[in-house]
Amino acid sequence: MSQKNFLEQLKSMTVVVADTGDINSIEKFRPRDTTTNPSLITTAASMPAYAKLVDDALAWARKEAKGGGTDEIVKHAIDRLAVEFGLEILKIVPGRVSTEVDARLSYDTQATVDKARHLIALYEAAGAKRDRILIKIASTWEGIRAAEILEEEGIHCNLTLLFGMHQAVACAEAKVTLISPFVGRILDWYKKSTGKDYAPHEDPGVLSVTSIYEYYKHFGHATEVMGASFRNMGEIVELAGCDLLTIAPSLLAELEAATGDLPRKLDPAKAKAKSIEKIAMNEAVFRKMHDADPMAKEKLDEGIQGFSKALVALEKQLAERLSAGATSSAST
Repeated sequence: MSQKNFLEQLKSMTVVVADTGDINSIEKFRPRDTTTNPSLITTAASMPAYAKLVDDALAWARKEAKGGGTDEIVKHAIDRLAVEFGLEILKIVPGRVSTEVDARLSYDTQATVDKARHLIALYEAAGAKRDRILIKIASTWEGIRAAEILEEEGIHCNLTLLFGMHQAVACAEAKVTLISPFVGRILDWYKKSTGKDYAPHEDPGVLSVTSIYEYYKHFGHATEVMGASFRNMGEIVELAGCDLLTIAPSLLAELEAATGDLPRKLDPAKAKAKSIEKIAMNEAVFRKMHDADPMAKEKLDEGIQGFSKALVALEKQLAERLSAGATSSAST
């Protein structure tokens, strides 16, 4: 009898999620859940395989904009496209898809709530149930407050761009469904800051997710921990046993090719038995801890800027496609 590969072993203790907007990769690896973000959607939208999805979203947006200009059509098309990709993914995965709120709204609680409600309305109008959708929101104080409101309405949230314990504690106390601490981006910051290479067991991103996982399990928080943004397979191996891990297709392929014993590293019973100090969280504590953590501060800002930039690129791409379509119609 052949030994199970690392991916099969990992799936026995952790929910494996595909970190991609590429539907072909999702069909290949068959994860339970899938996460997308503006960068992944922008990349996927430029692939010939998804041209019809993009065109359908633009056609829908033209009607929805009711005679509005290009900017108005593109705004509607962005939301529609995110939902269209989500709907295609939901045909394949048995679980949930994460769809991101416009990162440019990260410091505006009400605008984030409004956008999330709009995305859920689009999903529900297409026949998807809200319990299969996670709305992704950046882990700013304002974003966490938006998630708290949405969770009370039965709209489940995935708090992303999470780099510090202060963000994790605030999310748990807001009763968000899931958090995505960014392992690889934490490692990037420390490598750049110290000039050191880190073995997987001492990787600062791995240590951060481990401490968040143990805090949650120790104090009985229901919020799920999903490690994200991996740079190498070693990071994933060190977090075996985490509630969920969202993994890019290239690393899923590495795990599938690896054999040997994959031991469980994170265990709720062991976390429960540890001595861990409770953090009393409020806005003042959150902001103080955030200001004292240059890595979390820089990476949160950088992440919001990066996702915002990807959205601007997608808007440009859609506007050009719209213009090309109009030119083509005029010349026929």
